[in-house]
Amino acid sequence: MKSPPTHVFFKHKSMFLRFLIFILGICSINKTNLCCDQTFATPISSSSSIPSNFSVIQSSLKQLNIEGYFSFKNFDHAAKDFGNRYHFLPSAVLYPKSVSDISSTIKHVFDMGSNTDLTVAARGHGHSLEGQAQAYQGVVINMESLRAPAMRFHTGNQELTFVDVSAGELWINILHESLKLGLTPKSWTDYLHLTVGGTLSNAGISGQAFKHGPQINNVYQLEVVTGKGEVITCSEEQNADLFYGVLGGLGQFGIITRARIALEPAPKKVKWIRVLYSDFSTFSYDQEHLISLENSFDYIEGFVIINRTGLLNNWRSTFNPKDPLLAKEFSSEGKVLYCLEVAKYFNPEETTKTDQNVDALLSKLNYIQSTLFQSEVSYVDFLDRVHVSEMKLQEKGLWDVPHPWLNLLIPKTRIHDFAQEVFGKILTDTSHGPILIYPVNKSKWRKGTSLVTPEEDVMYLIAFLSSAMPSSTGKDGVEYILNKNKKILNFCRKAHIGMKQYLPHYTTQEDWKSHFGFQWETFNRRKSTYDPLAILAPGHRIFRRASGVQQQ
Repeated sequence: MKSPPTHVFFKHKSMFLRFLIFILGICSINKTNLCCDQTFATPISSSSSIPSNFSVIQSSLKQLNIEGYFSFKNFDHAAKDFGNRYHFLPSAVLYPKSVSDISSTIKHVFDMGSNTDLTVAARGHGHSLEGQAQAYQGVVINMESLRAPAMRFHTGNQELTFVDVSAGELWINILHESLKLGLTPKSWTDYLHLTVGGTLSNAGISGQAFKHGPQINNVYQLEVVTGKGEVITCSEEQNADLFYGVLGGLGQFGIITRARIALEPAPKKVKWIRVLYSDFSTFSYDQEHLISLENSFDYIEGFVIINRTGLLNNWRSTFNPKDPLLAKEFSSEGKVLYCLEVAKYFNPEETTKTDQNVDALLSKLNYIQSTLFQSEVSYVDFLDRVHVSEMKLQEKGLWDVPHPWLNLLIPKTRIHDFAQEVFGKILTDTSHGPILIYPVNKSKWRKGTSLVTPEEDVMYLIAFLSSAMPSSTGKDGVEYILNKNKKILNFCRKAHIGMKQYLPHYTTQEDWKSHFGFQWETFNRRKSTYDPLAILAPGHRIFRRASGVQQQ
């Protein structure tokens, strides 16, 4: 399927806010179809294209007996995501009220077999980057409409404390409800206004991942609707193959409709600290030291700062310098600096002990002494910190711009080679968005999921979170940033860095096979088992829809 490209124009041209920090809080019946190496059709926009069989599709879906409803018009939102670069209009949007609505819809499409090339995509809060949650001329399921079953908590011993939630629930809502019981999920993304199903389908990596693993590490049970329309409950003990497959499975084997999330006692306060380094080796050594400790910080991240004027002054609205006089003399202009960002969770009665622990941890680090900045905030304010930036950008009209992001996982043994080339040669200008960089210890992560990572136990997540001005042809334009991303990827390939993309985007199955490596056989088998017609998640462009209609 192909649609004619059109371009989306934006009104806003003013400079975007520089400090936006998050990661999204991010595949045998027909082997000819499932193993094709052709480039998939990738329409840039389909704002006016209507499928020739639209009336047949509409009539067919209207016959379904569901509790929710289908919309066949005014669904431009379903052809848009946070990346704001790909726009694929569906034929219909389902607003489900129950899991059976989703099951009935997928089973209906499955039963139509090769009589249609209709596909189905689950859309959460719309924070995909490159059309992954879109379905060109297909059906998009608005997962935020699915709020059944209601959030239900179970409190017992540590291993039996959890919350059952709909996959369409936002993490921010889970946080607020669990805190009423003095509880909290263990692992987060940096941005909480994302759905449970969305992050579990990718991984959910953030600054707590070195300690608790990603979010897919902290789920006990799932309910999944497969590509055949079957509703299956799965866990490590029950239907384990599907359970491991959908965790990090990019929505290829089923749509997650319910999740059982692990909880732990919640803190009330956070010591939030930033320090700077001018030497990458020292910076990375300290980060790796911290994630190796048993009693370390609760959150460890970092970011790269390239030629940022007045950096420390920008921090003063949130952080206080330990030595104001020394901080005033520090200059960041013309330099490449590395910021270590850490946090320690605690309760008010533990303040003295927490201060001592923080001081002891900091005393072992080799940061630039004049750049120690500290803040004390509530647990909620810390976890929801990126939403504050979002609101500011929304006010300026600068949130809905293209985001040509690049997220990489780099093995520890090659991180210095990567940093020397990328931060020293490729990225020579002030970046157009945050560049996150921090190590995680994979040895603590759940094995057997669909998530693809480098082979080493310690790896670095590096996220180039660029924002582009849509009408610009300069260094802040989409094409310029994409070209920089391509240079980074080409270097990784030629230097055999052993990199894997996080929230990956490829256009050919050959590239996907290379991405999955030895995991491809299992991934392909699971696709044939649970979604044999390749109905689900077409936006990833991993498998071709099995039908009698040949895609161009």
